[in-house]
Amino acid sequence: MSHISKPLFFTITLFIFFLCNSVSLTWSSSLSLHFRLTSLRLTPTTTNSSSFKTSLLSRQNPSRSSSSPPYTFRSNVKYSMALVLSLPIGTPSQSQELVLDTGSQLSWIQCHPKKIKKPPTTSFDPSLSSSFSDLPCSHPLCKPRIPDFTLPTSCDSNRLCHYSYFYADGTFAEGNLVKEKFTFSNSQITPPLILGCAKESTDEKGILGMNLGRLSFISQAKISKFSYCIPIRSDRPGLGSTGSFYLGNNPNSRGFKYVSLLTFPQSQRMPNLDPLAYTVPLLGIRIGQKRLNIPASTFRPDAGGSGQTMVDSGSEFTHLVDVAYDKVKEEIVRLVGSRLKKGYVYGSTADMCFNGNIGRLIGDLAFEFGRGVEILVEKQRLLVNVGGGVHCVGIGRSSMLGAASNIIGNVHQQNLWVEFDVTNRRVGFSKAECSRLSP
Repeated sequence: MSHISKPLFFTITLFIFFLCNSVSLTWSSSLSLHFRLTSLRLTPTTTNSSSFKTSLLSRQNPSRSSSSPPYTFRSNVKYSMALVLSLPIGTPSQSQELVLDTGSQLSWIQCHPKKIKKPPTTSFDPSLSSSFSDLPCSHPLCKPRIPDFTLPTSCDSNRLCHYSYFYADGTFAEGNLVKEKFTFSNSQITPPLILGCAKESTDEKGILGMNLGRLSFISQAKISKFSYCIPIRSDRPGLGSTGSFYLGNNPNSRGFKYVSLLTFPQSQRMPNLDPLAYTVPLLGIRIGQKRLNIPASTFRPDAGGSGQTMVDSGSEFTHLVDVAYDKVKEEIVRLVGSRLKKGYVYGSTADMCFNGNIGRLIGDLAFEFGRGVEILVEKQRLLVNVGGGVHCVGIGRSSMLGAASNIIGNVHQQNLWVEFDVTNRRVGFSKAECSRLSP
């Protein structure tokens, strides 16, 4: 199985985050793009690039003056265990399926050679794009352990910059670093952005890296904010629902409640800290009407960086450090312990599982941020159908992944607007019926 079909937060690399330089936050007027999310299971048979349509809703002067209205686009996008967008890349554009990942920096596309037996169905063909170029070994990025670029690079036999990218669940992608444009329309084209062009990978989709790193998509394209509304995922294969994803201003933002991102200057970088993640000030967890006895310090980085809490679209399940996980499990056992599926662990991290959906017996779950801001997971959505009639609380133990962070996964972001306002260093939340949103 590919990494997007497991409840593992595949967005945290195995490399050292504290090598990263401070993030540049100099932003200009941004692109404003709108895509739709369609909920369906991710299998090889559901990958059909012809089903994606992108349309221009409004246009502005190509000079993009700050006073001009933004562009707005929409497109179908798939959501299952990950958010998958189809974006137009190259000149002329080729539709590429990319996993929207707020937890990683490098964006990469599938560039598998045609000579392999079964290349991905949306593999990018560089020879068809006039804006494609390879990064040579002489490029400043093509050096190992470059600050703010947490992946190893080397020169290949053709004197091109080769990269290898590994994720926490063991999946990987490797190929060459390249430059290519995102061509959304004749009047809306990004400058050449640095991407990975994967020749080998363990997944059929690429990655759209959206964290705070200087080489993420939002940093290179100077996107000031983006947001998404994830629809409720159906347990029935093939049954679709719709949600939305925006790059740029969101017309629904008036109702958003914001929390400020925690920031970490260079002098405070720690071994277990990811300074490029969207780190939020989680204060506590509530089940039903009971606030669990978990110290607020559990959700903030300690002296070594352990304990930070991040919002990650690339993780399916939420993961908690041991102190928090044990308290959640203790309350679950108190409520429905006799119904626990003994000895069952899903995805090596989640062991609060049952035969059937008994979420109504547990109650709602809330992640509390203070000042009335919270992520509320209603009881009917508390358990996740993992197959075979088994339903699990969508929370895993971080330490089982060798991680020291709390991660709020996309399964707990359903029916919720989540906006990443990069310019103002904040994240906004607002409850919504995502599947009922009009395009």
